[in-house]
Amino acid sequence: MSRIFKSFIFGISVLLVAFVFLGSMRPRTVRAQADGAYPEMEVYSEVLNKIQNDYVVDPNMNNVTVGALHGLLESLDADSSFLTPEEYKLYKQHQNEGTAQVGLNMSKRFGYATVISVEPNSPASKEHIGDGDIIVAIGGQSTREMSLAMIRLLLEGPAGTKVTFSVVRPRKSEPDQITLTRAVTPAPALAEAQFENASIVELRPIVLTKDRVNEIEAKLKSVEKGPTRKVILDLRDVAEGDEAQGIRLANFFLQSGTIATLSGQKYATQTFTADPKAFITSAPLVVLVNHGTSGPGELVAGAILENKRGDVVGDRTFGEGAVQKTIDLPDGSALILSIAKYALPDGKKIQDDAVSPNIVVASNQDFGDTSDESADQGPVIEGKPKAVPAPANPSPAAAPSAAPQDDQLNKALEILKAKNV
Repeated sequence: MSRIFKSFIFGISVLLVAFVFLGSMRPRTVRAQADGAYPEMEVYSEVLNKIQNDYVVDPNMNNVTVGALHGLLESLDADSSFLTPEEYKLYKQHQNEGTAQVGLNMSKRFGYATVISVEPNSPASKEHIGDGDIIVAIGGQSTREMSLAMIRLLLEGPAGTKVTFSVVRPRKSEPDQITLTRAVTPAPALAEAQFENASIVELRPIVLTKDRVNEIEAKLKSVEKGPTRKVILDLRDVAEGDEAQGIRLANFFLQSGTIATLSGQKYATQTFTADPKAFITSAPLVVLVNHGTSGPGELVAGAILENKRGDVVGDRTFGEGAVQKTIDLPDGSALILSIAKYALPDGKKIQDDAVSPNIVVASNQDFGDTSDESADQGPVIEGKPKAVPAPANPSPAAAPSAAPQDDQLNKALEILKAKNV
């Protein structure tokens, strides 16, 4: 590579990062200077110069710059991404195509692709992939160098095609190589189970789409008219859906109070308050959450907890709740930038702090596994394996055939049984 060409690449690199840091508007430049961005640019320029001239081999400065931009965006949050011109072209094409998936809801943690939750009956659930598993490579390429947008894109594709990735599981020293066939998997139906002579109903929505929240609305209205007087809202592994529907669902249980806020540096603050007309039931309530509860599910759990409307039982949630904006850059690349974050009524950002239950109960259930191996784990009501509370004094003879306990559900039942209506 000639020195002239090296200098050209170096200059373009500095200008591109300067554009990202400082923008093209004068007010931003003034603020950037006040914040110390200019001294940081001098450091960046010096680092590039040293890499270019002193590194052990002649470096690919384009790769160096792209890597720097990926790191720059990911230092903000998991959802903010830099897309090269090639990646952005694929990203736009992908948005206009019908695609199949493997059933993984993904984010980034610890620098790598991390599983938020696994969709029931999906290809991933049949391979026993679980919440918190880390995908270190897709198609042989490390996810550490990938933006979240590209991770999600690579896991999708035409139905019937295959994707291979390496996954690190808890308590295993070596990654597992897994190949899955992409498929179109319909969302499971709303799951419902009844306990204590139908006085307690458990509703598990799986997703929080408009249609699913409509179903829950109808169920809750029937609860008010029937023998059921207490509700368990099971939001474990609920990550898919719309934040607006999460706010709407919370309103079914709240007659007044703040549900959430949404704000950003240049984003006008929105405050979502409970509408008395949308309120449905004052029935005693327990919300179940786990590490796979994310996004709209966290909005519901946080609103119930902060308004002291009911108990939240389970594990700390994942922490996901931001609005993104795609910004085109002059060279054909793009930024996907978080411009606003949802916060609980107490002001804590969900993406930063997640939702911590007021009653912590560690999970002992694998909700991602809906394979045939688990089909006999308890009676099924409306398509869901029903977790059966363990007998008060189980006999040794009965133990081998007893259904596995669901400690979180059992705690919810214990709480509700103690409440008077």
